[in-house]
Amino acid sequence: MENKDKFELYKTLLCEWSKRMNLVAPSTLNDIDNRHIADSAQLADYLPVNIDIIDLGSGAGFPAVVLAILGWHVTCIESIGKKVSFLTEVKNQLHLDNLTIYHGRVEDYVAKLPKNTKYIFTARAFAPLVKILDYVHKTKYELFLLKGRDIMNEIDTAKQKYRFEFELHPSKTGDGFIANINKK
Repeated sequence: MENKDKFELYKTLLCEWSKRMNLVAPSTLNDIDNRHIADSAQLADYLPVNIDIIDLGSGAGFPAVVLAILGWHVTCIESIGKKVSFLTEVKNQLHLDNLTIYHGRVEDYVAKLPKNTKYIFTARAFAPLVKILDYVHKTKYELFLLKGRDIMNEIDTAKQKYRFEFELHPSKTGDGFIANINKK
């Protein structure tokens, strides 16, 4: 199946399942290509190639499923069973063997990771930066986060508790940013 076909099937599944549960804001379903897929896909411009990604709080699969379709190996972490069922259906129907789904809490998954290995984490609409750092700070991390225009306030708050370096890249799809956060 071509990537174009995978994205079309993903959109179809998202619309069908959204009738039964809250996967994304209903007002965004008429602009899935830009609001969700293109927004997630812009991470591809910044992510290293040939790496494994851990997506925090995957929800409807943004950016996890998009990145898996584009070729990355991605582990989705999702605690809500209905969303795990959706992600499992997407994985199976799109034949995404490079997508792993973990049904559980982010803090439980991250706590089991070996501390001396570097991990690449992504997240979109998951949690404030300081909360994300609370989860990952004991690992060697690099974060690629899709964040809103208020990211500098989140960075200022997080810097009161953690030491890290960051780069901000303007979003191509809205007025937010891609925040690349590295442990110092």
